[in-house]
Amino acid sequence: MANHTLGLNAALATYVQQVGVREPAILQALRAATEQEELSVMRSAPEQGQLMAMLIRLTGARRILEVGTYTGYATLWMALAMPADGKIISCDLSEAWTNVARRFWEQAEVSDRIDLQLAPALETLDRLLIDGAAGSFDFVFIDADKVNYTAYYERSLELLRVGGLIAIDNTLWGGSVIDPDNQEPSTNAIRAFNNMLYRDSRIDMAMLPLADGLTLASKKGL
Repeated sequence: MANHTLGLNAALATYVQQVGVREPAILQALRAATEQEELSVMRSAPEQGQLMAMLIRLTGARRILEVGTYTGYATLWMALAMPADGKIISCDLSEAWTNVARRFWEQAEVSDRIDLQLAPALETLDRLLIDGAAGSFDFVFIDADKVNYTAYYERSLELLRVGGLIAIDNTLWGGSVIDPDNQEPSTNAIRAFNNMLYRDSRIDMAMLPLADGLTLASKKGL
């Protein structure tokens, strides 16, 4: 809902991206191409992509799950950060948007690291669980339809290894989470999700006021 950090005016947001984000040329090109697409506001912010890339390098994540691909901007940040033998399973429904993604993944020579699943994400997650993938992922990024956030999270947590990270986008939802007059279903879903996550003893968590709100959850051991 915001592709730069909330609360920053345009000049300050530009400054952050100029001196605070080392965005590779291929990602700059994908970001520019995404601006020509419908609903380009759904793209992750560059500062958010860079943070996730750093977390992936710090943790040595090799198995990544992404719920919501769009044009693959966040996917590409992650793919460039992971080891060459790593794998991202990315879930989406739109062939049109992900065709843009595929083009840039190929240009960046990381398409072999990305397994795109064009199907309802819950079906893909359930299939992974049936196939015995529980506890096998190092990092998960959730950025899809908000009404299913809790369902995505519960399955992702089961698929995540102990000590692994889940990053959840849009947890501030344009600031609408604090507007009592906004009772739109997606807003209510985000509110309920945030409250649930805050109380979840299975994780350590931090809500970051970055981009449109990025919450990190680390899975605890038993």
